[in-house]
Amino acid sequence: MSAAVGSCDASGTGPAGPNVWERTFRLWDPYFAVVWVVTVVFVLGAADPGRPVRLAAIGLLALLVPWYVLVGRPVLMAEGQDERRSLGYVAGAVLLFLPPGIMVGETRVLTFALIPQCFMALRMRWAMTAVLVINVVPVAGWSLLWRPAPRILFANSVSAVVSIVFSAAIGSWIIRVIEQSRERAELIAELDASRHELSRLSAAHGALAERERMAREIHDTLAQGFTSLLMLTQAVEAELDRDPAQARRHLALMDETARQNLAEARALVAGGTPADLDGASLPDALGRLAARHDATLKVTGPVRALPAGPEVVALRSCQEGLANARKHAGSSTSVAIGLAYADDTLTVSVRDDGCGFDAGAVHDGYGLAGLRARAAEVGGTAQVSSAPGDGTTVTVRLPVPAARSEAP
Repeated sequence: MSAAVGSCDASGTGPAGPNVWERTFRLWDPYFAVVWVVTVVFVLGAADPGRPVRLAAIGLLALLVPWYVLVGRPVLMAEGQDERRSLGYVAGAVLLFLPPGIMVGETRVLTFALIPQCFMALRMRWAMTAVLVINVVPVAGWSLLWRPAPRILFANSVSAVVSIVFSAAIGSWIIRVIEQSRERAELIAELDASRHELSRLSAAHGALAERERMAREIHDTLAQGFTSLLMLTQAVEAELDRDPAQARRHLALMDETARQNLAEARALVAGGTPADLDGASLPDALGRLAARHDATLKVTGPVRALPAGPEVVALRSCQEGLANARKHAGSSTSVAIGLAYADDTLTVSVRDDGCGFDAGAVHDGYGLAGLRARAAEVGGTAQVSSAPGDGTTVTVRLPVPAARSEAP
């Protein structure tokens, strides 16, 4: 019975560790050996039939040992998965057992080892058929061969009937345990496959989220910096002959923008704070950003230190608004940046007086979508107000920890 219970880990992948079924099955080897030896002892000690018949029965019983070792063990360890091979083993074992079982009644002690194997290797219908043959045929053949007294025949017949009933009860339990263990093994395999698939999807989702984050960071920093450098280069080319002083000012701005891009690239690689916010407050960072884009900055409300998340979103949103103003509104457009500190809200806005656009129309591009996604990550909102000929305003509102009131 212990082997049937041990089959819960037959796949070798259960919580108890690998090869649990193989280790548990080893108990059946000494069990089979003990039952076989006891059977031989009973046969040798029988009063009748004669010694030559008993020795012949023992010789036939000896054939069961290599049959079990060479054929039976692999079949039983596989839990009867190969039905044809299982039927072959049980049929061979029964055929080897029947002649000595008919010759000497004491050989029926070996049924204690053969009957459990029937249920371990076969389905219920075939197992019960084998059990009936093992119990009925030896008694019937023995009674016909030796013509025992009615009392002895009655006792052997009752013993066979009890063995059949007991075998049916225990065998059905063994088969249910084995079937449940197979179902559990299948469920464990499915769960393991689902876990690996979930891990793969989680890793893919994490990679996608990181890719999107890096895309936003690059778009809001390096890409905008390169766009500024390109526009400044075009301005310098136009100013070299007619306004050298302005050209030199734009060259200095190009140098500052390139250095800023380099700092942003290093910050992205290191995964640290944006270069503008490194060691500086948010108003200072926006002030430098406004100076690089010829924009004005107005700060309202009591300035205070805020968590890094809202400040980074405010800075990136301002960068995106300035880049859109320069790209779409025109280089001569005036741009105003607003930064408002409220009790539990931080608001940043970028307003230009350029040509504007239809805010209700569908627009391609990554900028505005990335702006809204970045604001949503910290629980904020991004709104774009514009109309043709009326300029554009980008407003981002972010929740921040409420300001602590100090006692007078």
